[in-house]
Order: sequence, then structure tokens, then C-alpha cells
Amino acid sequence: MRTTKIVATLGPSSSAPDVLTQLIRGGVDVVRLNFSHGTASDHRHRVDLLRECMHGQGRTVGIMGDLQGPKIRIGKLAGSKVELKPGQSFILDADCELGNKTRVGLDYPELIDDVHAGDTLLLDDGRIVLTVDAIEERQIHCRVHHGGVLSNNKGINRQGGGLSAPALTAKDMEDIRLAAALKVDFLAVSFPKSGADMRLARDLLRAAGSDALLIAKIERVEAVAALEDILEACDGIMVARGDLAVEVGDASVPALQKRMIRLARAHNRLVITATQMMESMISSPVPTRAEVSDVANAVLDGTDAVMLSAETAAGQYPVETVEAMARICVEAEKSAEVALERQFLDRVFTRIDQSIAMAALWTAYHLKAKAIAALTQSGSTALWMSRVITGVPIYALTQDARTRYRATLFRGVYPLMMPPTSKDRDENLRVAEETLLRGATVAHGDTIVLTIGEPIGCPGGTNTMKIVRVGDHSGAKPAG
Repeated sequence: MRTTKIVATLGPSSSAPDVLTQLIRGGVDVVRLNFSHGTASDHRHRVDLLRECMHGQGRTVGIMGDLQGPKIRIGKLAGSKVELKPGQSFILDADCELGNKTRVGLDYPELIDDVHAGDTLLLDDGRIVLTVDAIEERQIHCRVHHGGVLSNNKGINRQGGGLSAPALTAKDMEDIRLAAALKVDFLAVSFPKSGADMRLARDLLRAAGSDALLIAKIERVEAVAALEDILEACDGIMVARGDLAVEVGDASVPALQKRMIRLARAHNRLVITATQMMESMISSPVPTRAEVSDVANAVLDGTDAVMLSAETAAGQYPVETVEAMARICVEAEKSAEVALERQFLDRVFTRIDQSIAMAALWTAYHLKAKAIAALTQSGSTALWMSRVITGVPIYALTQDARTRYRATLFRGVYPLMMPPTSKDRDENLRVAEETLLRGATVAHGDTIVLTIGEPIGCPGGTNTMKIVRVGDHSGAKPAG
């Protein structure tokens, strides 16, 4: 069974019912709505279609909205594109309406106040490099260092970061309300610089009536420096390697990726690895060997999920891409290191529910249990369990639909809905066994580890672990 989750972006290539159905069959766990593209009507249609296809396949698929953020871009060009040559002059002009080979407009005039002579500006994800010569009123005079074809609305980054644009724009605030109306399970915030940005996003999201989990996209130099603060303020992070590589330099990204994944797991936060993971499959039915290694390394690093962007939103082979990514994850997971002793070393658990979660992991691994079943209201017990790799599948059994969809992003966790039961513990354990048997996840005679809280139905109340043989409700000791 694959433990690493797959996030796929929806777009023109993946909006037909048959394609979306195949993506779900192929292994998509969470779909991403990119609010940088499309209308509110487009996103509503895709959500309705997803839920229809998901129920038809009997799968649980989460939904993540992704805010555009303050993406700083050039304006439009006559003929849609121009070719810039090394050494030529080029002006970023806040008053230019239609650009040409000598100048182009800015959709963020405040950039003029953020840069100085000698700064390096990177356009189109670093494909074109400009050196700032001078600032004159509402113009940034530059010299082309690396040239190329520049087209409409390409992004601008300042090498080393330092841009003052706020993390949440007016469009983002509108899209937060849209995300709440669509009942997304996760909301990704682009370009946060600090924990304060994430706390503001959470306040706005709650005011809109949503309790979706917040994902901070780490793509600014400032965010790297404030990573601990951001982790405290969010539910998970995304290693957004595109803009991050432009700001910090591409050679720095692999080590940062490993550090971010390690810190996120240590803080009991989710982590998604994203950007160009299977980029060649936009136009090719097979990935490159480098892409295979990239995905596999993210899995071995411990990421909860790997994400596809243009590959599934606008690519020619969306289904093949998901299927290829799923195969890579499965193979990589076979080599994932299990080091319980090292992961538990010097750790102190001050909460009863977290202590029970860790005890269940230790017990299940050493007893070679078939599965761990966490009866959970909020999902916290399953999340804590998913922070440690044991190779034992974790089933989040819940009566709360929100928890069911949130768990789609937890590595190694498989969400299952339990029918309503009484407040009796033994009755709940019996129904839990029946739910696992019905899903063909365990068989009679298998040893499983169950966790539950009393009183029943109270979030954060997990306080009991029980080892049972499936079919023996008296809790007889498992075979040695």
C-alpha cells in the first residue's frame, strides 16, 4: 500500500468527468484548486464534479485551495512576446501600458521602492536575469545579463528576497471566502514571510466560516529565516521550490527541502513537496530518470505528499503522470528507514493522547501487527502516529466527515468513516473491527492495535490502547 499522498492540480486537462475518474483511480489523494487561474465558477464546477466522481469510485479525496498571493509580474507586450539580448538596456516602467523590446509595464509599482542599483532581478522563474542600473522616478533601468524570450505577465523576483508586498492581497481575501464556500479541506497561503501572515490568514478563514487546515508555502527568503515561527502558526508547509529557488539560488534548495521536511515532522506538521516534480510529463508519457529520483528522494526524506502542478492541470498525460508518480512512491517506500529507537530518543510526551499514539506505534511495530486503528474525533491521534514511519498502516476511524477528508494528506493514514454508535467503549471497538473487515483491510485472526478515548466522542481524549485479534472481542492476547 502506498503511504505517500499525491496532490494533483485541476485545470483544463483534468476537468472532464472521465479524466477525473481516471485520476482518482490512478491514486490522487488530494486535488488542488489553483486560484491564480480560472474563475470562481470554474472552481465550483470542478469541486462539484470531483465529489460526484469520488463517490462513484468509493474513494475519499481531499480538496486544497491555493491562494495566488502577491505574485509580482510584468505587464503585457506588443505581439505577446519580445526577445531580450544580453547587454541591452531594458526598462521596467510603472506607467507603460503595452511593452516592447525596450520596456514593459509593472503590475506592482511598489517594486520601484524595493530595489536599488546593483540588485539582480529574475524574470520568468529565473530564465531571464536583469541587473538594476538606476531608479528614475517610476522606472527601473536595467541591463540584460541573461536574455531570452519574454512573454506577457511573467513573474519577477529579487535575488535574495526583500520585497515588501504583503502576503495577502485583496484577491486573496476574496478567494478565502470562495474557499470557505467550497468547503475546502486545506488552504495554501502563498509567499508568507512570518507566522503573523499565517495567523491573519487563519483569522480571515475562520471569519468566513471555514476550519480548513492552513498550509504555508515556503517560497521567500524571509520565510526560511522565520520557519519555526511559521510552523507554530500553521498546520503544514509546502516546499514550493519554484520561487524559493529563484530567491535563494537553485543549489540551496535540496538541503533546504530536507531541513523543512525534518522540521515539519518534528513539529507534528504536514509537509508537501512541490514544483516541477514530473515537469517533462507535460508533453511526454514517461518521466525522466532525474524526475524519478527527485520524487523518490522526497519520499525517503519523509514528505507527506508530492504535488503535481501543470502536469495534471494543463499537460497532455495527466493520468499517466499520476500513475507514474504512484509507482515511484511505492518503490521508494520499500527502502524507507524505520528507526523507532532513534526517533523516540530524548522525546518527552506531556499529553496523554500523544503518549497513547506513540505507545500504539511502538507496540504495533514490535508485535508486527496488521494495522493500527485510531478511533478519532479530531484526527490528532492519527496525525501524531503519521509523524513516525513504522511500515504499519494506520486507519483513522472517524464519525466526523471533516476529519475523514483532512486525513487524506497524512502520510501512511487511511481514513474510514464509522457509522454512529453508542457511547459504550466495547460497542465502538466492535464496530471498528467490522469497519476494517468490511473494507477488506484486515481479516479474522489478524492482530491489530486500537486506540480510543473515554468519554467517547470528546476531541483530544484518546487515553486507551488495546491489542486484539480480529474477531475476538474479549481482547485475547495475540499469538507470539
